[in-house]
Amino acid sequence: MTGYGKATCVIGNKQCVIEIKGLNSKGLDLTVKVPNLLRNKELELRNLLVHRLERGKVDFVVTFTADNPLNDDLPTINETAFEYYFQQVSNLHTQHHFSTPLSIEVILSLPNVLQSKDMQTLQDEEYAQIVQATDEAIEHFIDFRKQDGKQIEAMFCKSLNAIQDLLAQIEPYEKDRVAKIKARIWSNLEELQAKDNLPIDTNRLEQEMIYYLEKLDISEEKVRLKSHIDYFFQTLNDAKTSAIGKKLGFIAQEMGREINTLGSKSNQSEMQIIVVQMKDILEQIKEQVLNVF
Repeated sequence: MTGYGKATCVIGNKQCVIEIKGLNSKGLDLTVKVPNLLRNKELELRNLLVHRLERGKVDFVVTFTADNPLNDDLPTINETAFEYYFQQVSNLHTQHHFSTPLSIEVILSLPNVLQSKDMQTLQDEEYAQIVQATDEAIEHFIDFRKQDGKQIEAMFCKSLNAIQDLLAQIEPYEKDRVAKIKARIWSNLEELQAKDNLPIDTNRLEQEMIYYLEKLDISEEKVRLKSHIDYFFQTLNDAKTSAIGKKLGFIAQEMGREINTLGSKSNQSEMQIIVVQMKDILEQIKEQVLNVF
């Protein structure tokens, strides 16, 4: 299930922007990107997200933006480090009598000489603001998911009703099928009898025909499929059901079994066309079930 949430807060002279983006996934695949200032708080923020978000490929990004980015991002020179390196390099330059002049660029490239003006420390009350903004972004993210979930629920209801309508369309063909099968068997036997003058044991024929037609009977499959559809609706309407996505997946799997059996027993082109349509709708349901928690 997709989702998006965003929240902001002001820390010092900077605006903290928190964004959460989510795509469909069977489990929780969480990626956290925070600036160096929050690096020691990354695990706490990650746990906060894991506790609230159950599934999805989720990206959590925290960025800081300044009122004057140019002045704010320019580095400063650490004079203490510069003086230390300058003395060390000057002594080496004198001792070894280097012919090349001493380069300031070399000293500026040494570690810790140039320092970013980014905030160095984060106060407890500032971190509390970030946590509050993170909670707000999570709420927006969950609300987005709920809206997406309502659309998926509407699709489920429409698809299930379509399968029920198709199931009702099978009945006329089912009755005609039995009569056609009997007529075809009798016709074939009469041709055989006329050709080879073979006697027909009517009682045995009736027994075999009953056995054969029972193998093609789809009454149980229809009843079970209707039951699975009702259970799917019931599960959708039960707000207290946990792990509803997995449960709906199991029900859809059982629906598929019954539809497949209907197809194998149909033995008639019109019924098989209807079964193919039911399978197509069921595949759409299975795809969307993966988006449900």
